Amino acid sequence: MDDQELGFKAGDVIEVMDATNREWWWGRVADGEGWFPANFVRLRVNQDEPADDEALGPGHGGAGDGGGTEAQGSRDQMRTNVINEILSTERDYIKHLRDICEGYLRQCRKRADMFSEEQLRTIFGNIEDIYRCQKAFVKALEQKFNRERPHLSELGACFLEHQADFQIYSEYCNNHPNACVELSRLAKLSKYVYFFEACRLLQKMIDISLDGFLLTPVQKICKYPLQLAELLKYTHPQHRDFKDVEAALHAMKNVAQLINERKRRLENIDKIAQWQSSIEDWEGEDLLVRSSELIHSGELTRVTQPQAKSQQRMFFLFDHQLIYCKKDLLRRDVLYYKGRVDMDSLQVVDLEDGKDRELHVSVRNAFRLRCGPSGESHLLCAKKPEQKQRWLKAFAREREQVRLDQETGFSITQLQRKQAMLNASKQQAIGKPRALGRPYYLARQKHPTLPTSLPQQQVLVLAEPKRKPSTFWHSISRLAPFRK
Repeated sequence: MDDQELGFKAGDVIEVMDATNREWWWGRVADGEGWFPANFVRLRVNQDEPADDEALGPGHGGAGDGGGTEAQGSRDQMRTNVINEILSTERDYIKHLRDICEGYLRQCRKRADMFSEEQLRTIFGNIEDIYRCQKAFVKALEQKFNRERPHLSELGACFLEHQADFQIYSEYCNNHPNACVELSRLAKLSKYVYFFEACRLLQKMIDISLDGFLLTPVQKICKYPLQLAELLKYTHPQHRDFKDVEAALHAMKNVAQLINERKRRLENIDKIAQWQSSIEDWEGEDLLVRSSELIHSGELTRVTQPQAKSQQRMFFLFDHQLIYCKKDLLRRDVLYYKGRVDMDSLQVVDLEDGKDRELHVSVRNAFRLRCGPSGESHLLCAKKPEQKQRWLKAFAREREQVRLDQETGFSITQLQRKQAMLNASKQQAIGKPRALGRPYYLARQKHPTLPTSLPQQQVLVLAEPKRKPSTFWHSISRLAPFRK
């Protein structure tokens, strides 16, 4: 461990002295000071609350109990401790959310001269929706809490009943980076710094900046699986709550995974918009209208009628659609849009090596894409058998991805789509300007006529224009997996 890192154990109370960094805070415990990871701790909003060990009370069971009774009493006490911890953290969290909504958001709304509604939505996201849902969740936990015999409390059902409500954290977590950017911008203006500090003091909140408070919901949703795993550990298989806690742990893991997956998908839409902006002669609707994930890509041979003409094309499989492009004859890093195939009404047919019955040509490593309503078909050939198998598996993954999106209700809003396309156009404007149509040396004349009055050196410069190395394939290499 680094000399400046703070060592601590579970149950330690750390005094936060510097929380300006979102990931590492400077704090102090009894035996020293140092840096510690912010996501390893939870905020004690009420500084006068007793330590957890004091609040839990004495343990059950006595010295005269038998070995089995003593072990069960110890397990019951540990389950009581975990339940008390869950309830305690939820009460603190509710106070935390109330302080943000009433201490900050309400005060900001009173200052229309400083904050627009769009700004407030960027900074605070849907934290008011989270506050309402958490209040209902805590109320349900309190009703299930057995005050006389806490270890008999049945909390698992509460998590199962509210698991759908926890999905609203996805929107908040996706928006949180935007909130940090906006707060960083406002922190450069002294009037906003003084205003946020006044809000904190009026609400009697601990000395942490607003971005530190807004990080708590992101941390909270990731801690539920840890708490439920600890609760399951000390729940006897014969306990009435055992199956519900087990199911709740699985459900909350899925919620956390869903939030992470949605965050990754939304981060990818900027990459997709940038990729589309790099394609020449794009036609039709934008990719983001229907798609949000690049599943597979590669080069295939497309066999078309009449006369079974073969064409080398680059194919890009997204959810709902397959895009194919043609490489530039001289600049192989430039792609021209050639068409798309709707995957929602498509049948993938695996073909054996040999003569194709429809086009009457010999094919190897081939498969056919047959469109249902139109009857149109596309015969595609890969170079190697393993490449063909990768494509067939990719088509199956695409259908599974679409099914999961429908089940979970994932979609890209019109605002997110517009923002991604705007970011792509800005990035393009900053970088190298796009060529207006095809380069002059690929015009209809095979041999363009050069003016004879120009010196020879100038003619050579005109015939072989200097170009900077393209970054297209570098971008594609980052775009293609879309998975970490």
